[in-house]
Amino acid sequence: MSTVTASRVTPADPATLSSPTARRTLDWRLRFGGLSLIWGFSFLLIKVGTDGYAPFQVTLGRLLFGTLVLAAAMAVKRERLPRGARTWGHLAVAAFLLNALPFSLFAFSEQTIPSTLAGICNATSPLWGMALSLVALSEDRPTRRRVAGLGIGFLGVLTVLGVWQGFQGLDATGTAMALLASFSYPVGWIYVRRTLANTGNSHLSMTGAQLLLATAQLAVVTPLFTSWPSSFALTPLLAIVALGTLGTGLALLIQYGLVAEVGPTTAQMVTYFIPVIATAAGVAVLGESLSWSTPIGAVIVLAGAALTQARPNQAVRKREASAQA
Repeated sequence: MSTVTASRVTPADPATLSSPTARRTLDWRLRFGGLSLIWGFSFLLIKVGTDGYAPFQVTLGRLLFGTLVLAAAMAVKRERLPRGARTWGHLAVAAFLLNALPFSLFAFSEQTIPSTLAGICNATSPLWGMALSLVALSEDRPTRRRVAGLGIGFLGVLTVLGVWQGFQGLDATGTAMALLASFSYPVGWIYVRRTLANTGNSHLSMTGAQLLLATAQLAVVTPLFTSWPSSFALTPLLAIVALGTLGTGLALLIQYGLVAEVGPTTAQMVTYFIPVIATAAGVAVLGESLSWSTPIGAVIVLAGAALTQARPNQAVRKREASAQA
């Protein structure tokens, strides 16, 4: 449920956005709220799914149903899959880093940690992205505000984990898996930015191919590490179907629509609502416990993440340019 992939979408032509067809679409604020709810509840759905099925099975089902949604959208719009072995090779790596790996890690992590904690760990993606971009992307220069945001964000992570208590009551392996899943998203985004920019293919086509490849990867891995279910629990199965159709397929379609209409910066703000909804859903629906450090730490994480995403205004850019000259 990464939002970093949205960064590779170019905002639509303003003339298109002012057309009668664009005005008839659902208001972007409603779609933004819907996307926040869908991705926030995804952690609850993962938890319910793993109650009846193995983590790899949950991930495979999620990817399969998500791919079907995108395939239907491509059929309606008469989109074709991208061509070229090189493009498909890069897409296979992107599918692993942005879908197969993080989805699987979250499913495994929620066997031992609450869905609330998994949702908060997901909010660390912008922090990892900021740290990685300073190393991997020369155009992303550090600023005092963004570096401060990085430090504040990781202070929030330590607060969530209760470092002063020696991490008592936490499953270290499950928490590490959730954090690694969050780390995988910006790694995948940087890879996509370096290898798949300006391919000439539509974003729907590229994302459909990416999910198809991730599904194929899990289809190979799942039989090797799991056995065929002896019975099919209905509630977990419905959770997996919802996770795939809504939390993956429909969510990606909504996300790209938002980016085209309001731009990537506004669309990516959904990241800050996901842990709030995931926490509320876990406590209200699943009855998960919540210590004071979890919401306080989550607020600190989100504040730090917001600072890392801040861009200097025009006046600051001019001062920096003058100083360099």
